[in-house]
Amino acid sequence: MNPKHGDKKYLEHILECIDLVSVHLAAGGGGKQGFLHNVTVKEAILRTLQVMSESTQRLSPAAKASAPEIEWQDIWDFRNVLAHEYLGDLDLEIVWKVIEQKLPDLQVSIRKILCTAH
Repeated sequence: MNPKHGDKKYLEHILECIDLVSVHLAAGGGGKQGFLHNVTVKEAILRTLQVMSESTQRLSPAAKASAPEIEWQDIWDFRNVLAHEYLGDLDLEIVWKVIEQKLPDLQVSIRKILCTAH
């Protein structure tokens, strides 16, 4: 695969967002409780995840096809939940599971795409 220049930019942005989630978590004490109970940390992470999800939608079909293990539609659906479920209906336990279980795999997959593009 040879992603377009724009793909590289968005792939790198996705990685930056994943790293930024870790930075925000560290600022809140490094764990679930900091995320759940520190409003500033929680809001920063939610916004970062939303922006990251937006970047996945800007990738070309070829870039997405090169990583079929990534559930691209699920990421977009998650973005919609983040964007529209903000009046107390957002299940933070689900968000935490995404942070803990999905982001590390996404990070690995995105790095693979970038490595194979060179």
